[in-house]
Amino acid sequence: MANIKSAKKRVDINNKKRALNQSAKSEVRSEIKHVDKLVEAKDAEQAKAALLTATKKIDKAVQKGIMHKNTANRQKSRLSKKVNNLGA
Repeated sequence: MANIKSAKKRVDINNKKRALNQSAKSEVRSEIKHVDKLVEAKDAEQAKAALLTATKKIDKAVQKGIMHKNTANRQKSRLSKKVNNLGA
């Protein structure tokens, strides 16, 4: 454990930021699972709507620095491919 006052503050700040980042990552994963579930159910309209919200959450995670942009683009690409194959 840190002894210096500023180091103790950094520990507290890091814990708070980690909790916020975990929360945001969890939201992104939940949105992705929601889209996957709708794709499995072959519900094209709702899947498209869920894809938009998932894309928004993923992009926001990239802006906050929680997720790498290449990872985000890969996930968005895979989700959109699944949703587009529903319509075909």
